Amino acid sequence: MNFTKHLAVTSIATAALLLSSAAQADLRVDFKEGAPKDAFRFENIGVCSITNSSITLDLATSSAGLIFDVTNQGAGVEVFQPFELIEGADALAKVPDVLDGQTKIELSISDLAPGAAIAFTIDVDDTKGQRAITVSGSEIEGATVIYRNDKEKALATFSSVARASVTRAC
Repeated sequence: MNFTKHLAVTSIATAALLLSSAAQADLRVDFKEGAPKDAFRFENIGVCSITNSSITLDLATSSAGLIFDVTNQGAGVEVFQPFELIEGADALAKVPDVLDGQTKIELSISDLAPGAAIAFTIDVDDTKGQRAITVSGSEIEGATVIYRNDKEKALATFSSVARASVTRAC
């Protein structure tokens, strides 16, 4: 076999091997501080649908001891905002109930197509900092996002730029 044919066969074999490996589906989660509402956005930036899964947002491990402030009484400070779904209701099996002072929200996903997102607004307060009603990216650092389905579990941690990225197999 000459060199050109050998190179072509090798290239085809390499491409087939790469295509046969498990595709990755990524979930990007962004937090945006706002007044009076803070916002979370969960976007499927991968190539596969996310189906029959749960995604848990856990603030308990954040550097500032973050909580959800959804009522006028309770653990929060000054302004409160209830959970309000603003995008992706059709991707959820049910809308979660969020209690004042809670640190976790679980989203039950029925089907989140590639490019689709789930977003909600809520008030997030810190319990360790000096500006309890304003949450910076560094204060959400360490909070986690946990993806689960029947076959796998994947975890990502928020960075100081208020983003977490979960990678899972399709």
